Amino acid sequence: MLKEFKEFAMKGNIVDLAVAVIIGGAFGKIVTGLTNALIMPIIALLLGKGGVADVSFTIGSTVFPIGLFIQAVIDFILIALVLFLVVKAMNSMKKKEEVAPPAATPEDILLLREIRDALKK
Repeated sequence: MLKEFKEFAMKGNIVDLAVAVIIGGAFGKIVTGLTNALIMPIIALLLGKGGVADVSFTIGSTVFPIGLFIQAVIDFILIALVLFLVVKAMNSMKKKEEVAPPAATPEDILLLREIRDALKK
């Protein structure tokens, strides 16, 4: 059972997935930092508040702090945009590989084909 688990865990797909999750987590932190350091202060200037986290509205005596939700939505949109651009770039590179012309036939193969054709005649 341990041997089977080791084979399963060491398959390429599992390792690739683990690397993707780790890189995705780090990328999420970068986007959150970008959002907190650049985008949210700009939005705060436009709103005239201390920050987006301070954005809230009140209905009756209940306060609805929606600023953190807005920040999470902006983080998601940025991550989705970057992932879209990465996938689009990878797809365009794959298309270029598929469209590449076939390699020229080597001379020795051409000579062998000529000999074969001559023998057939």
